Amino acid sequence: MTNDSTVTVYGTEQVKRARIAVAAVFTVHGAVTGSFATRVPWIQDHAGVSAGQLGLALAFPAIGASIAMPLAGRISHRFGARTALRGLLTLWTLALILPALAPNLVTLCAALFVYGATAGMSDVAMNALGVEVENRLDKSIMSGLHGMWSVGALIGSAAGTVAAHTATDARTHHLVAALVLTALGLIACRDVLDIQSHPDEEPPPRFTLPPKSALVIGAVGFCAVFAEGASLDWSAVYLRDVLDSSDGLAAASTTAFALMMAVARIAGDRIVDRFGAVRTVRTGGVMATAGGLLVVFSPSPAAAMCGFGLLGLGVAVVVPLAFAAAGRSGPNPSQAIAGVATITYTSGLIAPSAIGSLAEATSLVVSFGVVTVLAFGLVLGAGVLRSADRKVAGSAVGGGTATKSAAGS
Repeated sequence: MTNDSTVTVYGTEQVKRARIAVAAVFTVHGAVTGSFATRVPWIQDHAGVSAGQLGLALAFPAIGASIAMPLAGRISHRFGARTALRGLLTLWTLALILPALAPNLVTLCAALFVYGATAGMSDVAMNALGVEVENRLDKSIMSGLHGMWSVGALIGSAAGTVAAHTATDARTHHLVAALVLTALGLIACRDVLDIQSHPDEEPPPRFTLPPKSALVIGAVGFCAVFAEGASLDWSAVYLRDVLDSSDGLAAASTTAFALMMAVARIAGDRIVDRFGAVRTVRTGGVMATAGGLLVVFSPSPAAAMCGFGLLGLGVAVVVPLAFAAAGRSGPNPSQAIAGVATITYTSGLIAPSAIGSLAEATSLVVSFGVVTVLAFGLVLGAGVLRSADRKVAGSAVGGGTATKSAAGS
């Protein structure tokens, strides 16, 4: 059986439109997350759950995503990349409605499971198409696409903040947001690449262990996402509890980290094109390690904020490059991307609780010592992302043979 996808030659303008379209898809995807995150307190009150029960419920999106992500490749194989993305993105935007409707813990967990499953499948599909567009353009775009996801999250959270400030019922807010984002997602999907699998190609299995290539690439992504999750959730607590800073300054440390992440991702493609994926990640690992050391040995809140900023700069482009490397790592790119996504989702799930447990047993300083060690892992493991450096001779837009589809493999 051949593993090649049906070859479709796209002109330069078509691929450029596809790049804009997939960037819009990333923005919509991020906006759903931002919309949900701002209304978690309302959802908690409506469902009548305690803080501990809410923590349990918030584990279910990652569980749902991890279970469902391997299905994305099979769906793309059957229906084609464009149709699959259109359907999965629609399910994801509409799933935003469910959590606010949950009246108790059981229904909230079920709603968040569906929310996470649709998030994970659409995440794999859009990243796979992003890799395909990157191959056709023969230049890095994945970092910028993830930057657009961050922009979408900011837009969604800004709208959610307004809704919360005006005491708008989250059921109404999320219904309106879901309908608007569904419409925008359907419009965006019209111009994404329509990659079809070869008629004789065997469909990928419904469930399978990630390939070895995804495991080693995912290990690098794990280090980056662990540092990201720990910094986002614990930076403010670190400044307040360890360095005795004010609440306002402590909150600013989280903002500094998130801002550096967004800036680095938007600018990351030019850096990757100039220096390559391996050198970029290795340099980022050095910056993140230096940032972690500055946090651990910080003499003042200002120095710690600089440390968290360096951590954000250092880890920002790792996950986009991990997806890009996975998409070129073997005969089943969609399966590899799903494997890397599963590992990174798991890292994001366990990082906050692991930091908290370690801090309770020792101290927050020791916890961020562990984060620093993982950041140094980026320096040691950057070489596994070598496949993220494009070596595609025939994928220039307009002419050569189409590269293998990441979404329809």
